[in-house]
Amino acid sequence: MSLEQEKLEREQASRMLPPAPYPEPAPGRVEARREHFLSEVDRQARSRSPRLALRSRGRWGLVLGAAVAAGAAVVVLTLDFGSPGARPDVPPASAASVELLERAALAAATTPQTKVRAGQYSYVKTVGHTSVLSETKSGETELLRQNEAMEQWTSVDGNEQTLQRKEGKDKLLPGTPGRGNLNSPTYNFLAALPTDPGALLKRIRDDAQKNHGAGSDSTTGPDQEAFVTIGDLLRNGVTPPETTAALYRAAALIPGVDVVPDAVDATGRNGVAVARTHDGERTEWIFDKSTARLLGERTVLMEDNAWGKAGTVVTSVAVTNSGIVDEAGQTP
Repeated sequence: MSLEQEKLEREQASRMLPPAPYPEPAPGRVEARREHFLSEVDRQARSRSPRLALRSRGRWGLVLGAAVAAGAAVVVLTLDFGSPGARPDVPPASAASVELLERAALAAATTPQTKVRAGQYSYVKTVGHTSVLSETKSGETELLRQNEAMEQWTSVDGNEQTLQRKEGKDKLLPGTPGRGNLNSPTYNFLAALPTDPGALLKRIRDDAQKNHGAGSDSTTGPDQEAFVTIGDLLRNGVTPPETTAALYRAAALIPGVDVVPDAVDATGRNGVAVARTHDGERTEWIFDKSTARLLGERTVLMEDNAWGKAGTVVTSVAVTNSGIVDEAGQTP
């Protein structure tokens, strides 16, 4: 990324996002973060074999939002080696997306820590829809919307079954053995995840690589799957503040992440979105422009396909309430 392009992206970010309502980072925080990323970059570079380094012709950029207060700088570290599994034609996350994700991380980090004890439940309430393709009697396909309005109570330690309430009907889902996993997270599982963004992304990518890496039948790819997984974890309802902040910062390390200036969630709330486009579909995480609080997520078609015309919102789910409660069925 050229210095001129970086300057343009910073100007774009300042136009889309109002001054953050959070205090400016403490003196030395920006430099400390920069040193951390430089150390991580050096570690990864030294861990690569010379043969592998020679074969990697792609450019992998780490874009770091150094600070999010008005007038803050964005540090761009561009390296001459490719991230494992990354396509060389996919650019690093844009400066605007990194700045927004850093604002979201700071907002999360300043959220009071919830005291959680064994036997409690994490609660989340969502509204919205997903889309499915259905075959008609004539053999044609039609797009149907499925209502995703629901409430869900998940045992913080996974020892009890999950209670899901949809359209007034309760359903018990299987319990989650142990602390949980990336596909079925519990509060305890989320609290145990690495809070270092690089280490957290590696954990998520390694899991994605198993089912979406080279040699698999998946067309998603590890980067897109990692982005989707992080989005799912963020919508989980209740996540420890440090983990939430780390998830946002990990997303800023994924190539191809950008910003959509205007997006609307499933409740009609307007916001700004961090997004990634893959295979003609754009996945958007929608944030409140003033508070950088996550409102919801949606998927928009960028080109015509079997699911509909370009511009169609095929999925849209918004979080309207969440918290920790003592019993399944209670609300915060």
